[in-house]
Amino acid sequence: MGKTAIILGATGLTGGLLLQQLLADSRYSKIKLFSRRSCGISNPKIEEHLVDLFNLKTHREQFTAHVVFCCIGTTKAKTPNKETYLKIDYGIPVAAAEIAKENGIKTFIVISALGADIHSKVFYSRTKGRMEAAVLAEQITHTYILQPSLICGKRKEKRLGEDFGKIVMRFLNPFLIGALAKYKSIKPETIAACMVILDNNQYPANRIVSDDIKHIVNQ
Repeated sequence: MGKTAIILGATGLTGGLLLQQLLADSRYSKIKLFSRRSCGISNPKIEEHLVDLFNLKTHREQFTAHVVFCCIGTTKAKTPNKETYLKIDYGIPVAAAEIAKENGIKTFIVISALGADIHSKVFYSRTKGRMEAAVLAEQITHTYILQPSLICGKRKEKRLGEDFGKIVMRFLNPFLIGALAKYKSIKPETIAACMVILDNNQYPANRIVSDDIKHIVNQ
């Protein structure tokens, strides 16, 4: 019998690509999706739970697996209300980590962001930093926090600021070398592939910045 994986955020860009990778991976026999809406994919591996993610703890009995992949995240443009933003980017991942700890799940892998810092004056970076600290406080055996730079993939919804950033990064990427390499934009497929690798291979650090995500996938 293969592994059971939980994905939070399978209807998003990276989460959707991760789902496709797990469906094609024989090491995983069941994939539990916890989402607000259906992913629209019919596959015998998928067990879909359409839930209110703000009340994830009411579904703790179904929240059992070998690994949790948390791909939840929003933006200031999409969620301008700071209270709602905090509930998404902090509340959901932290609740998931708490349930994972309670249910004896040994691996928790979550996407954060480059520049996450609990002491940052920037609300976005501070929220991600707080989330990271709270997730690590659960002391799940294998906890990995991915800190990607700008993700350069096609989203279903338009994000004008992000789209402009992608154009800028196409020109800047060749000049970002050495210590600046971590600021290069990154493909969502690479992030998803790294998450799968981390679930099946131990890594010496909890936090993994963008250029190290690429190195893990390409080595």
